[in-house]
Parts: sequence; C-alpha cells; structure tokens
Amino acid sequence: MSQTSKSREPKYYDHFRDDPQAEQLAWLMDSSISIGRFSIGLDAIIGLIPGLGDLLTSLIGYWIVVRAMQAGVHRAAILRMVANLGVDALVGIVPVVGDMFDMAFKANMKNIKIYREALSGTRAPLKDWGFVVVVSVILLLMLALPILGIIFLVQWLDHFFMAATAFVISA
Repeated sequence: MSQTSKSREPKYYDHFRDDPQAEQLAWLMDSSISIGRFSIGLDAIIGLIPGLGDLLTSLIGYWIVVRAMQAGVHRAAILRMVANLGVDALVGIVPVVGDMFDMAFKANMKNIKIYREALSGTRAPLKDWGFVVVVSVILLLMLALPILGIIFLVQWLDHFFMAATAFVISA
C-alpha cells in the first residue's frame, strides 16, 4: 500500500471509534436544553448575541471537524462538515429567521453523524463528493448571477442613454 493512501485511511483506534468529547460537545451545542418535545442547545442561545454569537458557535463547532481530521476521516466528509457549519453560520446571521434556523438545523449533531459513519466505514465518500460539487455549483452561480446582472444593466443603460442622446440630437 502506498504511503499517501495509507495516511488517508481512518485510524481505527478505540478512542477514536467513539469520541465522547466530540459527541458531548455536539449535544451541548445542539440538544442539551429540552423544551417540551423539542430540544435546543447553547448554539441557539449564544447565536442570539448579534455579530459575535454565530462566529463563536462556528469556531466551537470546528473543534469537532478538527477531531474528525485527526481521526483520518476522508476529505469529502470533512468538506461536508465544514459546509454544515458554513450554512449554520451564514443563515444564522439573519436576524430572527437565523435564530430559528439555528434551533432547527443542528449542524454539530449532523457533523457527529458524518464523523461516526465515516469512521465506521458506512458512509460513502461519493455521496459527500456529490454534495460538495452541488454546493460548489450553487456558490459559483451565486457569484456569476450578480456579475451577469451588472453586465446586463450596463448594456441596458448604454442603450438607453444612446437612444436618449439620439432623441435629443434629432429634436
């Protein structure tokens, strides 16, 4: 087996199979407070702090990603975990709607599930790569559409002012 492929295989040490610290952190951040049939965590409460709340909870969530990287989880799963935290942070910055989203999305619990499945070998890397490709295409479209809109607007304004200038000159 080559050295590069050997370093990418998950390390099946007993202390990495079940990562109680990462699981405890995910539970604390996403599900530790029961409210009737629902549960929220510190993520939803800390996220209420304008500006810093979502940044802080994302930084805490990245600790789970670092643990997964140390355990040898494949890159596609790591990218998926980072995308979960990114979505949580981006939507979380929207006032009120983002706070409600934080209560429901539970990015850390999703990441623990990905972490566990990747280590046990039940998670297909192809599924994660597909997700990464879809997210990348969406991000590229989000970048391209405003640029195309600006180009269209400039062309329309150019045409409008040329027509207005021709009308003023002919009058």
